[in-house]
This record gives sequence, C-alpha cells and structure tokens, in this order.
Amino acid sequence: MSTITFPRREPHPIAESHLTSNPFARLLQRLLLHLAVIVVCSIWLLPTLALLVSSFRPQNLVATTGWWTAFSPPFQFTLDLYQQALGRAGMGQSFVNSLFISIPATIIPIMIAAFAAYAFAWMDFPGRDWLFVAVVGLLVVPLQLTLIPILRIYNALQLTGTFPGIWLAHAAYGLPFAVYLLRNFFGALPRDLFESAYLDGASAFTAFFRLVLPLSVPAIASLAIFQFMWVWNDLLVALIYLGGNPSVAPMTVTISNLVNSLGGGWQLLTAAAFISMLLPLLVFFSLQQYFVRGILAGSVKG
Repeated sequence: MSTITFPRREPHPIAESHLTSNPFARLLQRLLLHLAVIVVCSIWLLPTLALLVSSFRPQNLVATTGWWTAFSPPFQFTLDLYQQALGRAGMGQSFVNSLFISIPATIIPIMIAAFAAYAFAWMDFPGRDWLFVAVVGLLVVPLQLTLIPILRIYNALQLTGTFPGIWLAHAAYGLPFAVYLLRNFFGALPRDLFESAYLDGASAFTAFFRLVLPLSVPAIASLAIFQFMWVWNDLLVALIYLGGNPSVAPMTVTISNLVNSLGGGWQLLTAAAFISMLLPLLVFFSLQQYFVRGILAGSVKG
C-alpha cells in the first residue's frame, strides 16, 4: 500500500525574521504596557489608600491635615475611629443586620433562578421563548418605578420594616439577571450529557441535581458574588422598605445617618467604610477563581 507524504512547510524567512528581530522593541512595548497598568491601578487605588490611612489616624488630625502627612514623623496611628464606629455609631448591630439581610437575599433568588433557568434551557413548554424574553426584559425596568406600588402592598400586608419583606424585594429585583446568567450557562452544557442521563432512566429532577448543579458551580458562584455585593451595598431599597429603625437597619443606612446623628463626626466614615467593605472583599477573594468563568458563562458555545 502506497503512502502519501506531504512536504514539510518551512517558515517564511521574512515572517521569521520579523518575529525574532528587534527584541528591544518588544521589551519596550512590554514595559510600556506594564507601566500603563501600574499607573491606572495606582490612580484607581489612591482614594482607597487615602481612606484606609485616614481610618487609623486620630480624629483631630483627620479633620485638620491631609492623609499623606501620616507618613511623616511623628507617626500617630490609632484604632479609636474603629472603636467609636463599632460602639457609639451602632455599626456592630448594623453589621449583623446586613448579614441577616444579605445571606437569605442571595440564596433565595439563586435557588429560584436555577430552577427557572433549567426550564428555559432544557424543557419544552408553550411560550418558553416569549416568557424568557419577558423575564429578561425586566432588566430594563428602572427599580425606582416599583418602590411606591410595592411599598403600598407591603403596608397593607404589614411587611414594611421586616426582614422577610426586604428578602422578597431583593429576590425579585435580582431574579431577571440571575435567570439570564444561569440560562446562558445551562444552555451551553452538552446535549449528549442529558440524552445519556435520560436513556439511563434519570428524571428531570435527577438531571438537574446530579448534572446541572455540579457543572454550574462557576456560574452560581459568580452570581452569588454579584447578588451578595448588590444587597450588601444597597441603600435605596433598604431605606424604603426597612426605614431607619436601628434594630433592622443595615450598615448602609447606619453609615448614611452617621454624620447627622453624631454631629460633625464625619471622620468616623473612614472606619465605617472599611468595616462595611471587609466582608464583601472576603467573599470576592474567596470565590474569585470562579468569577471570570462565571462571567463568560454561555458567551461561547462549544
């Protein structure tokens, strides 16, 4: 039996010389790129650094001198602002309230959106595409348009100022994006996987819990980051549906009332801001390995 051989393709001399020549130019381009990244990151992080330094300075120095003077002797760093923020300002109770609001308001929409996204991606029912378009279309509806109607319903049902009311509000506001993100990811899963499971006698629930959820951890983790940070940093929804009652007020409401309640104590905002940032940063860095994969979920179909 005769064999067919193909001639070896030699690299083009001009292209090869173009790739290997002038290493100084490539090094210069790389240095300029790194320099640009460092400059942009420095400009972006400078206000955060100023806030961090100010939070460890005495209150009178924060009010009278610039934050950069903290690096000149005599060095004066203290935890007084953090102690005052956690004590006098009631940030400790607000931190617990924010946790009690954010965790259920993150879990509830993810659970509902996962079931809905699986139905939109792999189950056939009348009007599926139109219903999905309607759900995603809710993303363009301004949140502010819903505040007064929902507040009237809450007043009638006595949900105003309660944790279940704020859970339902955040879950409803976060569902359109959650369904959109998870549906794209679920739809990109291999069809052969589901066909094999159904041939083995698996039901829709079994396929969902045994196949879809384990394979969708990046998308779910990414969605959890988005939802948790949005709920944790929310001020408008909490202010409308919870009010300013300290027993249920989250950190954002307490921080917004900090200046008025303490009278000129705006320096406490530096410490209060970092107390508020602590948990979101911990959540983000603990789940960052899934973040990029979750953001790109369903963008390219293999």
